[in-house]
Amino acid sequence: MLSPRFLLLRSAASLTTRSFRTGGVLMHGKAPDMVEGNPLLHVSNVRNKLREIVGASTNWSDHQQAMAERVSLSSMLAKSQNDLPAKRMKDSYQEVHLPLGSEPQLREKYLTFHNTVRFGRILEDLDSLAVLISYSHTYNEALKRSPLSIVTALVDKIDMRQHIIYPDCDIKFTGHVTWVGKTSIEAKMHMSQFRDGAYAPVLDATFVMVARDPENKRAAFVNPLKPEGPEDEKLFQEGEANKSRRVDLSTASLLKVAPTDEERKIVHSLFLNTLDTKTVSFRSRVLPPNSVWMEDAKLKGLEICHPQERNIFNRIFGGFLMRKAYELGWANACSYGGCRPSLVAVDDILFQKPVEIGSLLLLSSQVCYTQGKHIQVRVHSEVFDPLTRQHNTTNVFHFTFVSDRDVPNIIPNTYGESMLYLDGKRHFNQTVEN
Repeated sequence: MLSPRFLLLRSAASLTTRSFRTGGVLMHGKAPDMVEGNPLLHVSNVRNKLREIVGASTNWSDHQQAMAERVSLSSMLAKSQNDLPAKRMKDSYQEVHLPLGSEPQLREKYLTFHNTVRFGRILEDLDSLAVLISYSHTYNEALKRSPLSIVTALVDKIDMRQHIIYPDCDIKFTGHVTWVGKTSIEAKMHMSQFRDGAYAPVLDATFVMVARDPENKRAAFVNPLKPEGPEDEKLFQEGEANKSRRVDLSTASLLKVAPTDEERKIVHSLFLNTLDTKTVSFRSRVLPPNSVWMEDAKLKGLEICHPQERNIFNRIFGGFLMRKAYELGWANACSYGGCRPSLVAVDDILFQKPVEIGSLLLLSSQVCYTQGKHIQVRVHSEVFDPLTRQHNTTNVFHFTFVSDRDVPNIIPNTYGESMLYLDGKRHFNQTVEN
């Protein structure tokens, strides 16, 4: 039985223009708070604001020099978290606007061929906003530049509240810090879209950020968080629970421990269902009806990481990596299911290593679990050094999609593929249950 969160998901209906009347004038998806002259933080200005905070430049050569000068800021780092003042949740609150309805010239960057919004672009905006929220929490008015290098460590979860994001309606992002450790920060964000005269929720996102020194080499302390009132306390406790859950998942990883008894039975059942009854051989395998071998459900891609995609710390922007991984994963789910899938959730995106400018980024997408109309996709990214011939994993992405029809069953053929299948099932079950 599906969770209440799935009941919130709406079937992908045909795209229609939403409009409402204000003062006798027909307005198409334009929110009242987007009127000209209202000093709102525009989504296109978020990264400019981040550059000001750390002293980065938009020019490539100047940017390198500015990053080299940040080394001198190490003396401004706190020696202990106790040396930093506690902050409130509302101190980090940010509201950012993407006026797709009010500023039609913005739409082309966000538009798909099918007249919907590119979700990969939304991932980029969420990543930038999470960094800004974290810097707002650690803000010290006595300093001209922040000595902290704050980067994305993990996208814990993104839950879709509806399938369709309209390309001609204004969007609003809001968020703030909800939990902190000694060097890590959890930021929760919400995205809503103005339709039929009101903002309607689109998604909820939870990112985990980490603070590093100016050279991005070692961990740095962040301000403690002081909840105010029962609502803040509830959010903080949820953050504690999220941390415990992540620790439990890491401990139980199939890369570290054997599958559970129930999971071993699942793998054995899959194996038995593929045996050729005529030969009664362990090596002779037959694909069951309405099924696809896991080996045949892959897509791969390559990106050359140019300076244009750098973040404020001279590494490749995490939002860019997420966008590329999502688009490859979506294409994989689309080709597998034979129709345009809708995103249900993004789960457990782990940033293991930064991606340097000039890297060759290899992306590999794999359908790893299916159930009914749902497709679980895992995207693995790694950098390849053509001189040393070495491969290093940088990210692992997990996406849950839903189709408008039942999809074929995915069938593993090797032990390694069986582990991918179980890992995909775990992520899918976690998405369904939460």
